[in-house]
Amino acid sequence: MDSRERVAQFDQVVTPHLARAYNLARLLVGNVADAEDLVQEASLRAFRGLDGFHGGDAKTWLLVIVRNVCYSFLGSRRRTDNLVEFEEEQHSATTTAATPESAVLHNADAATVRRAIEELPPEFREALILREMEELSYRQIAEITSVPVGTVMSRLSRARSLLRQRLAGQQTGKGA
Repeated sequence: MDSRERVAQFDQVVTPHLARAYNLARLLVGNVADAEDLVQEASLRAFRGLDGFHGGDAKTWLLVIVRNVCYSFLGSRRRTDNLVEFEEEQHSATTTAATPESAVLHNADAATVRRAIEELPPEFREALILREMEELSYRQIAEITSVPVGTVMSRLSRARSLLRQRLAGQQTGKGA
């Protein structure tokens, strides 16, 4: 494949998903400048790896690359030894169609919500971002994060619970 064909393939496969890639990077690393650099690095890796992409879900493929680049960056900057282990039975509550957190998120100040999301532990934050902001399926999230679908579901449940608690605490603090 010549360079012109390669650029055309990149434009078709990767470019449509760069905004989502940036959103994920920004929320994972918590810094605009780092997120921009990491998306650029991920884009370069995607460009180099185009021969390995044989169709399928390009968005998921790119987000896997972005996630890996972000966690490599975070790992080199500070070790992420504080990951929380999940107990599947504890976090497997039933889900409802209209969730309380979606109502709070809808009505809350965007900056407050963003801060609350950024305070979540990395694995919860990642699951929440991929599901609620990037609108990926549980299966796609499981593929990106290399964990079983059940773990994705429990992480989402825990993330939503923590987010709900943080936002409720902030609203209570404002009214007092």
